[in-house]
Order: sequence, then structure tokens, then C-alpha cells
Amino acid sequence: MARAKSVVITGVSTGIGWGAVKVLVGKGFHVFGSVRKQADADRLKAEFGDAFTPLIFDVTDAPAVAAAAKQVEAALSGATLAGLVNNAGIAVAGPLLYLPLDEWKTQLDVNLTGVVIATQAFAPLLGAGGPRVPNPGRIVNISSVGGRNANPFMGPYCTTKFGLEGLSESLRRELLPFGVDVVVVAPGAVATPIWDKADETDTARYANTAYAPALERLRQYMLSVGKSGLPPERIGEAIATALTAPKPKTRYVVSPSPLQVLMTEVLPKRNLDRVIGKRLGLLPE
Repeated sequence: MARAKSVVITGVSTGIGWGAVKVLVGKGFHVFGSVRKQADADRLKAEFGDAFTPLIFDVTDAPAVAAAAKQVEAALSGATLAGLVNNAGIAVAGPLLYLPLDEWKTQLDVNLTGVVIATQAFAPLLGAGGPRVPNPGRIVNISSVGGRNANPFMGPYCTTKFGLEGLSESLRRELLPFGVDVVVVAPGAVATPIWDKADETDTARYANTAYAPALERLRQYMLSVGKSGLPPERIGEAIATALTAPKPKTRYVVSPSPLQVLMTEVLPKRNLDRVIGKRLGLLPE
């Protein structure tokens, strides 16, 4: 029996990562998925069986990621990894004038530095860095529609997604000698637990700033958007396409509102400033 193609996906305990595991396992892949807790590893192993191998690490822990890469290398027994999906991420919100710097640094560490750590660890298994292999793997980086359009108070998160778009473009060109492609998947709103955290966001610390009313409006908007978001499996399907299409696009946008995506990418920025400012009450009376 032919060996199943193998992929590594970071951050699979819930949401997009979980959806990607479900779709790829259904398509015959073997998935190595990273989680931070043993309980999540056990739960996912029970759900997906032999087609899933848990890897326990935090993407900001370079030694732990390197150890996981050694584990995957041993399991591959000389085969090439078909894909690395850099999905793990967090969303930090708050006005940039007042955001605690430790929260800013954590956002950058997880969403950007973590991608570099994972890429450096797993890229050799995809066929990068050495003699060209017959069937090199691909890297899929999970960005966001927020990687092209940045909402107020989502500056930390959007900064990392804008950065990830640039990182992906540079990396795609750097990996040309090895045939390892880099594809971006940019979801819009997805029904994942990341939206639930909007309800836990502590806006009280900004109560004495001019931003208090607008922050509350944005929080309510995020909660409503999360409830109407796409199922994670839809993003999983896009990831599968990015990994398997003979000639993949460089960027796939998956959003429940294509018109909104079109508006944010085509409407002049000054016009969009006014639309968003009016919606959140940021424009002077």
C-alpha cells in the first residue's frame, strides 16, 4: 500500500487548524498537528485515529519545535513532507496608543516569529535547502482578510497578518531554487473560538480614553460576525486546494462576504477610512 502523503499543521486544537485536519484526513493525508496541551493531543487522537499524530509544542519555543521536526523526520523514514501549514496564531486587540507593550510583543512572537521558527524547522523535510527532490512539498501560511485591510483596535493582529503576507512573498521567491511553493490562505470571518474571546476582552482599562464607545461597538460587531462566520472546514478545503492544485494561486481569499472583501480591496483608502470611522463613531461630530 502506498504511503499517505504527510503534512504538518500548527495550532490544530480548535478552529481553522481542526477544520484543516478534518478535511485533509478525509482526503487521505496523514496529519502531524501541533497542540500545546496533552489533553488536546489525546482528544484529537481519539477523533482522527491513526491518520493523526499529535505534536506538542508552542510555536515560540524553538527547541520544542526542532524536537518535533526530528520526530516527524523519523516517522517519514526518508519520504518528503507534502506540506507545512502555518496556522497557529492569536489575536490581540486594543488601541495602539495605550496597548501594553508585553501584549504587543506576544502578538508578534506568536504570529510572526512562530512562523519563522516552524518554517526553519520543517522546511528541510519539504525539500528546501538541499539538492532538489522529485516532489517537493508546499508551505501554506494562514493570513486573513485583515492582512490587506486593517480595522482600528485590531492593529497588533493586522500588523502580523500584513507582515505574514510580506514574509510569504519573500519566502516564495527565496524557495524557487528548491521548487517549494508558498501559498497564502486569507480567511474572512470563521466560526471559531477566537471570536468568543472578544467577549472576554477587557475594554474597561480604556474606559477613560476617547476610544471607549468605539471599542464597545467593535466588540459587539466582532461577536456578531463570529456567529455568522464560515465553518472551519471551508478554510480546510481551501488549504487542501493550496496543497494539491497543480498550479495553485499565490493567495486564496475565503470569506462569507465577497462583496465586503472587494470593497476593502478596491475602495480608496480615504473613503474606507470614512466608512469605518462613521460605523464606529470615530469621526468628529
